[in-house]
Amino acid sequence: MDNSLRGSTVVVTGGTRGVGAGIAKAFAQAGARVVACARHPPEVPLDGVEFSPLDLRDPPAVRAFFAALPRLDVLVNNAGGTPYRRLADADAERHARVVELNLLAPLTASLAAYEQLRRARGAVVMIGSVSGSRPSPGSAAYGAAKAGLDHLARSMAVEWAPEVRVNTLVVGMVRTELAHVHYGGEEGVEAVSRTVPLGRLATPADVGAAAVFLASDAAAYISGASLLVHGGGERPAFLDAATANKET
Repeated sequence: MDNSLRGSTVVVTGGTRGVGAGIAKAFAQAGARVVACARHPPEVPLDGVEFSPLDLRDPPAVRAFFAALPRLDVLVNNAGGTPYRRLADADAERHARVVELNLLAPLTASLAAYEQLRRARGAVVMIGSVSGSRPSPGSAAYGAAKAGLDHLARSMAVEWAPEVRVNTLVVGMVRTELAHVHYGGEEGVEAVSRTVPLGRLATPADVGAAAVFLASDAAAYISGASLLVHGGGERPAFLDAATANKET
C-alpha cells in the first residue's frame, strides 16, 4: 500500500457532500489530515475530516484561509456545479457566475496555495468533467468552464514544475445523493446507467480513489495529465441506429 499521504495535509474544496465528500473520505482513509472547505457545513460530520467555512468566490478570504494553514501538501479543487439552464433562458451575468465558480475559483485557490504547495513539493488535483470535452446543452457555461479548467491545469503543470504536480480528473456521471434530481428517480438512474459501458454510474468513492492516486507518490511522474473517470464513456449513438449486423 502507498503510504505517501500519511501525515500530509489535504484541502478539498466543496468537500462536504457528494463527490467532494467522497474525495475527503478517501484522503482521510489514506492517513492524511483533511480539511474540507465550503460555504455550509456537512449535514453529517465526516469521520476524520475537518470543516472550515469558506466562500471560494471571495479572493481575500481564500488567501487568508490558505495563509493560516501551517502546511499544505495537496489541494483538490472540487467545488463547482451548475443548475440546468439553457443559454437563452438566462442573461450573461448569470452564466458568468457559473464560470466564476467552476474556473476562476479553482484558479484563485491554486494561486493562494502555491507557496505552501511549492515548499511541500505537493500536488493539485482539479476535478473536471466530461462536459468539458463534448456538447453540454443545458449546462454550456459549465462545460466551457470545465474545458478551461483542463487547459489551466495543463499550463499550470508546466509553469509550476518540478515543485508542484498538477493533474485533472475528468469525471463522468456520478451517483450522489442528488442523482435522482438530475436523472429522474431510481428508474431514471438505472436507465442512464445502462448507457455507460461499465453498466453503472461512478460512486464518490471511485472519484476519491482516483484523486488519492494522483496525489500520491504512485503518480510521482504524472503531471499535466487528464485521467478519465467515466466508466468507459458513452456508447456512440450511431451504433444503435445502424442496421448492419443486426439480427432479423
